[in-house]
Amino acid sequence: MKFIIDGSKKLAGEIEVRGSKNATTPILAATILSEKRIVLKNVPLIKDCLTMLDILKSMGSEIVWISKNSVSINNKNLDPKKLNQELVSKIRSSLLIVGPMLARFGEVTIATPGGCVIGARPIDTHLEAFRSLGAEVSFNEKNGAHNIKLSKVSKNLVILREASVTGTESVMMLGFKYAFEIRNAAMEPHVVALGNFLKKLGVKMSGLGTYAVTIVPAKDKPKEINFSIINDEIEMGTFAILGAATRSKITISGIIPEHLDLTLEKLREMGVVFEISGDKMIIDGPKCDLKSAKIEARPYPGLPSDLQAMFSVLATQAKGSSLIFDTLYEGRLKYLEELKKMGAEATILDPHRAIITGPTILYGTEVTSLDLRAGATLIIAALVAKGRSTLGNAEQIDRGYEKIDERLTKIGADIKREE
Repeated sequence: MKFIIDGSKKLAGEIEVRGSKNATTPILAATILSEKRIVLKNVPLIKDCLTMLDILKSMGSEIVWISKNSVSINNKNLDPKKLNQELVSKIRSSLLIVGPMLARFGEVTIATPGGCVIGARPIDTHLEAFRSLGAEVSFNEKNGAHNIKLSKVSKNLVILREASVTGTESVMMLGFKYAFEIRNAAMEPHVVALGNFLKKLGVKMSGLGTYAVTIVPAKDKPKEINFSIINDEIEMGTFAILGAATRSKITISGIIPEHLDLTLEKLREMGVVFEISGDKMIIDGPKCDLKSAKIEARPYPGLPSDLQAMFSVLATQAKGSSLIFDTLYEGRLKYLEELKKMGAEATILDPHRAIITGPTILYGTEVTSLDLRAGATLIIAALVAKGRSTLGNAEQIDRGYEKIDERLTKIGADIKREE
């Protein structure tokens, strides 16, 4: 699949932020913990979330769409032996089922998960966390699957090797059955969203959104749960950068500003003109006087790695040299080779750092989406560029942005999807 994009057109109008992919996938996994009906609202219709629903369905989950973005899930009759390992291998977020499966069934066999190729993303942090709590972990080299068993926890403290988001989330879900403390926990908004969902299930927590989270198992289990997914802060950042880079005046609705405090500060530093009123953000692109900056991606509350690439497009339109520094993933700068095809003046210094000098004129050409966020980055670059761009491997973008082509068309983008 590919997108055909004609650039250099001013955008105008309002674009709405949809439900958070990174909040939805762990919450879908957490529904495994309950045998009662759960209704989730504001679920984004994107590939990763739909695949996670298919994973649940493969085990016998009863799934009914109530409305466009609301789904009813009943996991009363789950059979872990029916887990579709092929589906598991398609998305990295399938790792999130480990904690709830151990809490409910005491054992899970899971294929090595897939996802974006953005450097080394070992699952050792997850496995070591479960081992430290008393789990038995074995690996089958023939089918590439891990078998994890846990009959009881051997201690009440787990210290994560790194502040892994999915590692924190998967271990948190184990707290539905066992009491313990997590240290070096991730603090992202979607981690907090999962914690709030677990509280709905009866789990007690303290320290949620901090380095140390204490969990006490659920005693009183509710009969039915209704829960609304938070809006996506990465979409908010994507659209803000899009407006600034294309020098367009657009309104972004459905934002949660406090989820991106440092990102907003970085936009101000780079000369992006915007105002926020309630849950709306107006980007005044024509008034932007873009300046170079140091773009340093770090764990929350730092600038998200998921927005690092998009800031690089902004840097191509800014005066001076910007340093791009992704402290998390050594493979996340590969998209710069695609940007260079469009005329970007970029030098990769090492696997984590690059220099981008601007402003430069970008030109439409044929490029490829290497991963989800690189794909969104190249859409922005193509809308900035002169002429026509063909963006291949566009299905990567569908993993994280709901009907992105249709939504951008409504604010004036010339973007078409072709099989």
